[in-house]
Amino acid sequence: MRVPEIEVTEVKSKLDSGHSFTFIDVREPSEHRYASIPGAKLIPLGEFHRRIAEFDPDSEIVIHCKSGMRSGRACGMLLENGFTNVRNMRGGILAWSDQVDPSVPKY
Repeated sequence: MRVPEIEVTEVKSKLDSGHSFTFIDVREPSEHRYASIPGAKLIPLGEFHRRIAEFDPDSEIVIHCKSGMRSGRACGMLLENGFTNVRNMRGGILAWSDQVDPSVPKY
């Protein structure tokens, strides 16, 4: 299954403009404590399948992780459960640090 992607610069524009969407970080709590993006809700991938019912299927959902692999799996779970407006943030928080906010530490 091909997961739709969104560029980090587009996510930044959405956040800056106040665009309403659900922004999820599927990394581990220790990773989130080290580096995070304001506005992203932490739901570690290991908990994700149990928490799918928390999401509004009509909402736009953007998911990120460190590089895009775990968030791609999370997007796939949502798509398999009938969600249609789901996108993986290409390159994850590493791309965010490179292209949007270099003050976000890399690890």
